[in-house]
Amino acid sequence: MKHLIIYAHPIDGSLNDHFKQIVKDTLLQNGQEVIVRDLYQLNFNPVLSHDDINGQRRGIVDLDVKREQDYIIWADAITFIYPIWWTGMPAIMKGYIDRVFSYGFAYRYDAGVQKGLLTGKSAYIINSHGKSMMEYQETGMDKALQLTSDNGIYSYCGLEIKRHFFFDRADRADDHTVNAWGSQLRQVYLENELAV
Repeated sequence: MKHLIIYAHPIDGSLNDHFKQIVKDTLLQNGQEVIVRDLYQLNFNPVLSHDDINGQRRGIVDLDVKREQDYIIWADAITFIYPIWWTGMPAIMKGYIDRVFSYGFAYRYDAGVQKGLLTGKSAYIINSHGKSMMEYQETGMDKALQLTSDNGIYSYCGLEIKRHFFFDRADRADDHTVNAWGSQLRQVYLENELAV
């Protein structure tokens, strides 16, 4: 299996960096191929430009976008790892989606009917956030996040979502909690991807 990790967090050694390393190590230790695209390290340009918009409808994308699309084509499974900031993904990840998940590559319309073009690939989403799950549930934010990302982006483009993790109160997590989250990640990847 070929696994692509798309990662967005600016700080080395962050909790999200820890998640990235756990997923990568679990897959590599079990003979899987892994490529990591660290958007901050790549200094990926997240700004959807006038030229991007004009080119997308004609199937023309910049080289940096084409490179990322080639990685997505290569992958059997894609893991997205990023924190929730201001109830959404970091700007660099949103810009990656805007530019890379372009019309004609990730989706298209056939006679007015939307069609996802990334079918046959599985997806995992790993998010950390500061609020508690109870606070998210009370405000409906948990459902809103799943609706806007899972339905509005990933499933929309044809990806089969295997699991969406929300690790809450992440800025206050103790070592025991972080270790438990790591064990949960390992178990899910071992059960889903490595059992194939």
